[in-house]
Formats: sequence, C-alpha cells, structure tokens
Amino acid sequence: MEGTQMAATTTTPTTILGVLAPKGNAARLATNLTTIVLGTLLLTISAKISVPVQPVPVTLQTFAAAALAAAFGWRIGVATVALYLLEGLSGLPVFSAGGGLGYLMAPSFGFLVGLLPMAYVIGLAADNGASGQPARLFVAMLLGDAIAFAFGFAWLIVVFSMILNQGGALPGWLDAGNLIGSAYDGAIKPFILWDIVKMAFAAVTVTGAFTLLRRKA
Repeated sequence: MEGTQMAATTTTPTTILGVLAPKGNAARLATNLTTIVLGTLLLTISAKISVPVQPVPVTLQTFAAAALAAAFGWRIGVATVALYLLEGLSGLPVFSAGGGLGYLMAPSFGFLVGLLPMAYVIGLAADNGASGQPARLFVAMLLGDAIAFAFGFAWLIVVFSMILNQGGALPGWLDAGNLIGSAYDGAIKPFILWDIVKMAFAAVTVTGAFTLLRRKA
C-alpha cells in the first residue's frame, strides 16, 4: 500500500510522464518502474552511439540523460541514472566501453556519476514547470550539464594524479607539468560546443512533446 501511495508523488503533471501516467496508484507504480528500466536501455543505446576520441568519447548520453530527466521529473530521472550506474558496475555492458567494477578507475567514470546531479537539477526544473518553457529548461540543462562536466573533470584529475604518484605514464595528450590545464584542453574544452547543441536539442524536443501532449490531454 505504501508503495502505491508513493507512486502518486513521484511524478508531477508538469512533466511528460506526469501527463501520460495512469490515474490509479498501482498502475502508476508499474508505469514508473517500467519507465525507469526502459530509461536505462535508452541510456545504454546513447552510450554506444559515440565518436571514439580520447580520453572521453563523445556520446549522446548527456542528451539522453537531460531529455529523460526533463520528461520524467527528478525522482524518476535520478532513479533511472542510478539503476543504469548499478547495471554497469555489476558487469552489464551498458557503458560506452563495457562495464564492471574496473570502470571505477576509468577516466570517464566521473562523467557518468555526474549524470546523477544533472538529472536532479533538470528534473527539478521540469517538476517546477520548465517543461513548457524552452528557454528556462535550456538554462536548467546547461546548469546540469556543467555540474556533470565538473564531476567528470574532477575524477579525471584524481585518476591521472594517482597514475603519476604511482610512477605510471600519462597519455600523450596530457602534460604532467600542467595536468589541470592539459586535461581541460583535452577532456572538457572540445566538448563544450557539442553539449550546448545537445542541450538545446533536448530542451526543444521535450518542450515540444510536452506542449503537444498537454493540448491532446
């Protein structure tokens, strides 16, 4: 009973999922659980669509995560990303280069973890009415994406600092004497424009779909 009652509070009418969700609590709970699982499948597919550049491939993951969070709201959005991360760390090949606990030391893992706060920020904005406002949703997506970048960059520095401290060799694109600067130039700077475009496309897609569904509801 508590689970079905909780289902009524996990979505809001200001999101696409909230508009489409059935009225009954039990049916809504089933819909939410199905949505989370299907959302992880979409994140998996988006991870496999990539341009293989080093050290972090350009994928559609941030686009998918932003769109899902905006469409589902923060609770379902964060739950979807969390389940996706658990799937990958358990060994399922859902990440761009597979899965498993070894991924914890991958330079790109911080960007994956950053999808959690990203989903929260974007989903919260959607829950508070941004789904029908392209500019507002776009700003929220840029903020969430910037947070994901910060997580990713911080973890990348940690991983390569550990390699240096252990006497290991860094990739050729990194300068040991200017680790932060060269890491930013190689792992952040080239992707900023890509993600601005992806966030703009995600915002337009979600707000367009939300507006259309509200008119038909």
